[in-house]
Amino acid sequence: MVTAHLCIALGPLTVYLLLMGLINASRQPFVTSGARDSFTLALGVAGLVMIGPLRLFVPEQALSAFGPWTWVLLGSFYILSVLLVGMISKPRLVVYNITATQLRTTLGSLVAEMDKSAKWAGDSVELPELGIQLSIESKNTMRSCQIVAVGHNQNLANWARVRVELSAKLKKVNVTANPYALSMIVFALVLGTVIALQIIQNPQIVMDDLRNFLRL
Repeated sequence: MVTAHLCIALGPLTVYLLLMGLINASRQPFVTSGARDSFTLALGVAGLVMIGPLRLFVPEQALSAFGPWTWVLLGSFYILSVLLVGMISKPRLVVYNITATQLRTTLGSLVAEMDKSAKWAGDSVELPELGIQLSIESKNTMRSCQIVAVGHNQNLANWARVRVELSAKLKKVNVTANPYALSMIVFALVLGTVIALQIIQNPQIVMDDLRNFLRL
């Protein structure tokens, strides 16, 4: 692979893997919204998208006319597309470094405080007073869970409230570090080392490849 292409492809992915590794290495669960989780993942694979689909389908006429500004427009289009998908998707919360049992216990306590008329059915619960229905989905291999909306009629303001209050409750929960955390951190450091060596050993080649790629 061309040197600059390698750095572009692996740079964002390295940062994403390191971030996920550090989150999963924590002794506390971490809560984020589904939109933020998707946006972070999109940024993590942005380099691969840039040297793949975007480079393959970039209009040559646009490159000739606008030069490197073409990449600014394409990057903006990519980010706006990801944001749009996040906005129109059902509400969702992602909780890292926690088991389904631990999350259900904490969420059950929170639900009882927020809505006395809440009704559980398996891993799903309806909160009539708050106007939301949700269900717990777990990924045992990565020790993470999702709280997903059930149905389309959801009170978005109360979803945000659930996220804030659940995050506060989970700060009191102590867990062991995710076994996969070390693997992600080590892999990220390996990728970072590869990128650094490419730049240190071949700085001029990297710059020439980058200029050629961006049409500077």
